[in-house]
Amino acid sequence: MSPPALFPRARIPYGTWGSSYFPAWQTSALAQVNIGQFAGESMGRVLGLRGVPQRELEYLVLGSTVPWHWKFWTAPMVASIMGHRIPGFHVEQACATGLQAVLMGAATVEAQSHDTVGVLTFDRTSDSPVGVFPERRAYERTQAIADVWDNFGFDPATGKAMIAAAGMTARKYRIERGETDEISFLRHQQYFDTKERGFFNKTMVPFDVLTVQGRPLGTVDDDVGVKPVSLGQLRAQRELDTCVTSGTQTHASDGMACLLVTTEERAKELSPRPEISIRLVGKAEARAQPSLMPEAPGIAVNRLMDRLGMKLDDIAVFKNHNPFAVNDAVFQRQTGVEWTDLNRTGCSLVWGHPQGPTLTRSLIEGLEEAVELGGGHVLLFGCAAGDVGIAALFEVS
Repeated sequence: MSPPALFPRARIPYGTWGSSYFPAWQTSALAQVNIGQFAGESMGRVLGLRGVPQRELEYLVLGSTVPWHWKFWTAPMVASIMGHRIPGFHVEQACATGLQAVLMGAATVEAQSHDTVGVLTFDRTSDSPVGVFPERRAYERTQAIADVWDNFGFDPATGKAMIAAAGMTARKYRIERGETDEISFLRHQQYFDTKERGFFNKTMVPFDVLTVQGRPLGTVDDDVGVKPVSLGQLRAQRELDTCVTSGTQTHASDGMACLLVTTEERAKELSPRPEISIRLVGKAEARAQPSLMPEAPGIAVNRLMDRLGMKLDDIAVFKNHNPFAVNDAVFQRQTGVEWTDLNRTGCSLVWGHPQGPTLTRSLIEGLEEAVELGGGHVLLFGCAAGDVGIAALFEVS
């Protein structure tokens, strides 16, 4: 028996979602555009393809992490780009942003503030802007930081890089390099097998990218930068920290993903398959000790399962944000769930990490996989900057 839903009123209408492909940093036309403008235009196209009139949309929740021009105006500006002037707001929590935005959309519906909420997440790590900030407690009057790359390499709370956190966690759990190579090899196989059987046709949308004058810049129709890799190639790569190589960690990329959250009645009206019901059952967050970020998701998952009175045997689909193969190995140690049972339809370790939309794309894939299986619970989890782990449980029936 399933526990009561966290948000009993809110539903995600099946099939009203879509994601761009995630081309790697500096490999596509997305490196040359305003990502907020692209995201707004792209969500409008997704809604059109899914047969959802824009007038149905009452509110917009945005999620992104990398500063972009006009970010001050956030959701109202992006909604205007879509051609539909509605209110909304912006949420940000590093790698957890894509899930938090969905949760905020569901909370808005639950509060009966709005009945149909669009959730739009996006980021462009290519050419991240440089901000100059006053530093009142330093000898320098200002300090300039590159928003993405400097933050990836330096946690101000610990002084360590994210790669160092993966290495420290690998050493704590006595994970061996050979295991993380095997995990990465399997993840690549899962991705290409899923792509070959046409699964991504249900979740991904190709987009033409235009200049402001309407001239074509290119088409985003593939996860550029993702290539098949052999186990031998992975084993031959230089170790950057314990169990971390260029082949066992994700890469920066660009992209967007969107979905709708609405009421049960409206979900049946908007979905091409109204018999499918998708609800949010529960959510948990946790924080690990300093520089042990890869173990935080497992802590959050165990906390969530205990609170709901459920067992991991009850889960049909496991999807996680795994910036390092170390994450999957650690999760197995913490929960007993074999890493071979995770991410059967792809994951961020392979297709990249644009930050904001990462967990939104993972959720869309996980929900679609559950529908293929005939329903069941989808467990989505991942780590975020600050040694944080987040987990949420969805039910597809």
